[in-house]
Amino acid sequence: MNGTVWDIRNYSLHDGPGIRTTVFLKGCPLACRWCCNPESHAADPEITWIRENCLSCGTCVEACDRHAITVDRSGRRHVDRARCDICGTCATRCPGAAMTMIGRVMSVDEVLGEVGRDAIFYSRSGGGLTLSGGEPLAQARFAADLLRRYKADYVGFHTTVETCGEAPWEDVALVAPHVDLFLYDIKHMDTSEHRRLTGAGNDRILENAARLVGLGAALVVRLPLVPGRNDGEDNLRRTAEFARSVLRVDRLDLLPYHRLGEPKYRRLGRSYHLAGVAPASDADINAARSVLEARGMQVRIGG
Repeated sequence: MNGTVWDIRNYSLHDGPGIRTTVFLKGCPLACRWCCNPESHAADPEITWIRENCLSCGTCVEACDRHAITVDRSGRRHVDRARCDICGTCATRCPGAAMTMIGRVMSVDEVLGEVGRDAIFYSRSGGGLTLSGGEPLAQARFAADLLRRYKADYVGFHTTVETCGEAPWEDVALVAPHVDLFLYDIKHMDTSEHRRLTGAGNDRILENAARLVGLGAALVVRLPLVPGRNDGEDNLRRTAEFARSVLRVDRLDLLPYHRLGEPKYRRLGRSYHLAGVAPASDADINAARSVLEARGMQVRIGG
């Protein structure tokens, strides 16, 4: 069983309890306007150009047999993604690591080989393995096999999946038996507004959350707090009511919007939809916290 992984981060402290290894799988069914990891959107590996690393040597242009890389008058490299066959030659030969391949196809054994290096930290901290993305459920068979094998090889260690919930129930149910905790994003309660902000409605997302709780799954609701998009009192109130009455949970993690991912869009040749939108301020965060706490939620900032 192979999957496409775009990063593996060791000694992670914010993706579940204890010290963890977080494996980021590539591909996501949503296109959230505020996403700070645009390199996770496409399911396949892709090439990115980091201007700050570029030596302007022309090696990447010479290395590309498909003539997919061009240079404009400002020196910016452009990758024609229709021509590019993701061979990786430009990235391999680039002396400054300006051309970079994002994503690699890995087997379950290969991932477990890297994850296992952190095993000593799991036992001492109550940590374990987290699958993130992109969207792990977009590679449900690979995710389920990886989690199952991890549970067998590292008995007693913890598994977490970070998810937006936008997946067929069959894929959710395939992964669920191997997951100790779901960190479940609910981005907006209004399905039309959710579609405008993410490219998809939220009907299946909310239904899957309720069905997971019905199976007895442990779930923490997370809300990315984006000023002017989903921080209105009505949406916050509806989110709290759904969490408490339907999901029967009273903890919510607020994830304040920031702009740290904005340069990645330029590197991938894409537009950043929230250019000019200020990060969530302390006042924004405190106002949202007050609304949620008034409705019985235990709020944690930053996950």
